Amino acid sequence: MKRVAFKMKLKAGYEEEYKKRHDEIWPELKEKLSRAGIYDYSIFLDKKTLTLFAVQKLKDNNTVEELPSKEIMKKWWDYMKDIMETNPDNSPFTASLEEVFHMD
Repeated sequence: MKRVAFKMKLKAGYEEEYKKRHDEIWPELKEKLSRAGIYDYSIFLDKKTLTLFAVQKLKDNNTVEELPSKEIMKKWWDYMKDIMETNPDNSPFTASLEEVFHMD
């Protein structure tokens, strides 16, 4: 098992819309994430800075590096591009975070 964390940025005024879209996450996207080896995924919002903080637990034999090439992933990014900071391919701009402490 591996844990990864990263941050993203939400555009101002879209806090409720971001939550709504994730409350209604597409079942086929959720299934694709699970099949890629993500079995625990949380996203937190810092309302003051609009920074999104994501944490994923990944199975040892995960295939998350293949997700950007999947059509459902590209469709989701297109759907989310209006409310988040994105890269030219509409993927969310992310910055990896280094784990400096963990306690079970």
